[in-house]
Amino acid sequence: MIDDIKDEAQERMSKSLESLSHHFNKIRTGRAHPSLLEGLRVEYYGSDTPINQVANVSVEDARTLLLTVWDKSMIPAVEKAIYKSDLGLNPATAGEVMRIPMPMLTEDTRKGFTRQAKQEAESARVSVRNARRDAMAMLKDLVKEKEISEDEERRGQDNVQKLTDSFVTQIEKLLAEKEADLMEI
Repeated sequence: MIDDIKDEAQERMSKSLESLSHHFNKIRTGRAHPSLLEGLRVEYYGSDTPINQVANVSVEDARTLLLTVWDKSMIPAVEKAIYKSDLGLNPATAGEVMRIPMPMLTEDTRKGFTRQAKQEAESARVSVRNARRDAMAMLKDLVKEKEISEDEERRGQDNVQKLTDSFVTQIEKLLAEKEADLMEI
């Protein structure tokens, strides 16, 4: 029973960490990375479609993304979606191929992205703490229902706290890596 609660808390904490990694991939560094365009949606025959379903996104070099649009008639819609996004990217079209150079980051934009990364990390920490709180509440309920003893509850709480500490440490490590990546010139 206690193991089930711990496993459920661990699963929720893992999802928080996964989500943080996903959000960090969307924060632009000076390097080109296909995940920058992951959330972009293109108007395709009347419906919003993810960009990776209308074009192939790849990295040409360290500072340039290469988009190969499969349907030539979609090129203006893809350009429009990129311009409308708040990524600050300017695609250059040559036939079916679209090159997207990554602009150099100024110190202000670096600091802004670092702030954004810190906010995302804090959200992940809050999510991990919420999972811990819920697990602790479940343990207390089991004691009230006399399904486990108070000693077992304390051991369970200690296990959940150790789990929480390890996930918070992982979040801090990811944040430190992202900050170093952003501040690298």
